[in-house]
This record gives sequence, structure tokens and C-alpha cells, in this order.
Amino acid sequence: DPDSGDNGLVLYSLVRGQTNEFDINEHTGQIFTVSVAGKAGTFNLEVQAADQGTRRLTAQTTVSVTVDSSSSSNIVMLVINQKINVVERNSAEVQRVLEDKLGWNVFVVNMDSKEVARKARSSTNETQVYIIAFDEDNQEVPAEDVKRSLREQRGAIELELQKVFAAPVSAAVGEAAAVPAPPERVAAIVLGVLLAAALGALLACVLLLLRRKRKHGKQDLVKKVEIMECIDNPWAADKNGSLKSLEKPEHMNN
Repeated sequence: DPDSGDNGLVLYSLVRGQTNEFDINEHTGQIFTVSVAGKAGTFNLEVQAADQGTRRLTAQTTVSVTVDSSSSSNIVMLVINQKINVVERNSAEVQRVLEDKLGWNVFVVNMDSKEVARKARSSTNETQVYIIAFDEDNQEVPAEDVKRSLREQRGAIELELQKVFAAPVSAAVGEAAAVPAPPERVAAIVLGVLLAAALGALLACVLLLLRRKRKHGKQDLVKKVEIMECIDNPWAADKNGSLKSLEKPEHMNN
């Protein structure tokens, strides 16, 4: 917008679409994900630009975002000696610094902290920032190339990040190259293990019941045979007076 003053101040917003999955930087118009874990496909977002003049003018356009569920081996971890809640608040500036110094389009895939406790978000002075870079042809930059460039530009990156955080910054390439499994995946693994255990227990119960049934079946068959033999020898009786399969008494042979 070539206007000056409030008429030239343009703010961006999402007016329709998956506003729970995406958000937009109202000053730059940059769209970023909020929560798309476990989701894939194309999302249509309606973006509005509006100036801040007395007679407010607006314009809208549709942005299609495609989320790929496949994993990537080109994700690189950058460890920054700042609290995770501070890094999250300045994620857009961190991304801008990395893009400026690396010369690629950089996206922050995830942020993590070594501490699991909630209080760690304001107490642990180390944040793991997972990034992926794309070249001008929108192709993923190999992880080794990203790591090499990060090491070469480390001094310049740290200097710019010091301006962002207003504090001394150390930014080192981490050893891990994979994004930590999201809670949904961990839950799926746990549920899978529990399901396997439950199926194993169920199978054991079924086998036990079949074994008992087979055993009782044999016993019933023996009893049936004994009863039939006793019927064939109605005069046979044991010492308790119950029918029993025995030879006929000697007086019967006479």
C-alpha cells in the first residue's frame, strides 16, 4: 500500500478457514502452523489485508496450504542458550535471522526443552530448535549442508540473535537430526503395546479355556464309557455299592 500514515499501515488476519490449525503475523502477513500434528492434506485459508485509515479499506484472497504427513531426514537441531518461552515469543525473528544468514527459506518445525516439567519453560536456559531449509526451487536442503552453513555462519548468527534477545547468545548445532515424537505418536505406541498385551492375555485365556474344555470332554467321555460298561454289567458293583465295570461274579458263571 503506497499510502502514508494510518492509510499505509496494513494489518493481516485470517477471516475464514482452519484458524485453530494456522495463525498469521498481523504485521508481515506470514502464515504459520499452530497445531497440525497427525493431519495431512490441503487447507484453504481466507486472508484479509486491511489498512488503518478512517475509511478502512480491505482486500481478501484465498491461500491453499498443503501439509505433508511424511517425515524428513533433513531436519536439523539448533541449540540456543535461551529459555524456551522466550525463544517461542521470538520465533519469527529467529527464523528471519537464520534465513538472512543461511540464504535459504527456513521453517521452524518444532521447539523443545530438555526438561519435561512445565516449570522448565521459564527455568531451563537451553532450547532445542528444529529447523528445515528449502532452496529457491522449493527443494529440501540436505541436513549436512544446513549443518555446515550453520557452523560457518555461527558467529554472525549469534551476533544477530543477541540483538533479538538483548542478551549474549550461544547457538550450536545439535547432534540429533530427528524431531522428537509428538505426544500423539507416543500415545499410539503406548496404546499399541497395551493392546498387544491385552490380546496376549485374551489368547492365553482362550487357550486355557479350550484346554479345560478338552480335559473335561475327555473326563465326560470316560464317564460315558464307564456308564455304558456298567449298563452292560448291571450286576457289577464296587465296595460302596456303585456300578462298576468288573467281571461277573463267579456264581453267575455257573
